Amino acid sequence: MQYLIVFLEGIITFISPCLLPMLPIYVSYFAGSEAQDTQKTLLHAFGFVLGFTLVFMALGALAGTLGSFLTAYQNVVNLVCGLIVIFFGLHFLGVFQLNLFRGSRKAIRTRNLGFFSAMVLGFIFSLGWTPCVGAFLGSALMLASQQGHVLSGMLMLLIYSLGLGLPFLISAVLIDRLKSAFDWIKSHYAIIQLFSGSFLILVGVLMATGLLGRLLTLLS
Repeated sequence: MQYLIVFLEGIITFISPCLLPMLPIYVSYFAGSEAQDTQKTLLHAFGFVLGFTLVFMALGALAGTLGSFLTAYQNVVNLVCGLIVIFFGLHFLGVFQLNLFRGSRKAIRTRNLGFFSAMVLGFIFSLGWTPCVGAFLGSALMLASQQGHVLSGMLMLLIYSLGLGLPFLISAVLIDRLKSAFDWIKSHYAIIQLFSGSFLILVGVLMATGLLGRLLTLLS
């Protein structure tokens, strides 16, 4: 259940208002300065996704490690993590706005992008755009910390990265065909933000009250 939650958070991160509008720019990097075939574009996109996945998994390992030291204070950890996720949800709903969660829109200039160059671009994305994706990434990290184990924390962030990365891979080869779908998403951002913020608040309440852990136990 918790893996489904973070996977959905990854997908919602992808369609967030500060990330989706930048997609054509990233896809142009994947394709390169000259016309290239689909396989090369997909290879570059995979390198990009692998780059930010490695960074996010490292963060997941750190969150899992910290959680392992706090297992004796699980109730306090649940409360603090839940309140943080609720905070993220309120931000997403527009109750308040913090510049901390606004990503940079500066284009990254690249030429002759290769697989390893695309990985570096993924590293840069994970660091430079962390404020933009911070709400759902933070929620995933809070869930990872509750696992109390390094490997579990890494797996949690791997699933989050899959939710964020798979749409990148699909878009890299189908962006022209998906244009109408992206336009529809952009025209319904208000509804998406309402759903996203409410989803985060629900997860936060379940975490803070300990109900999430009980629910996961029942479903396991």
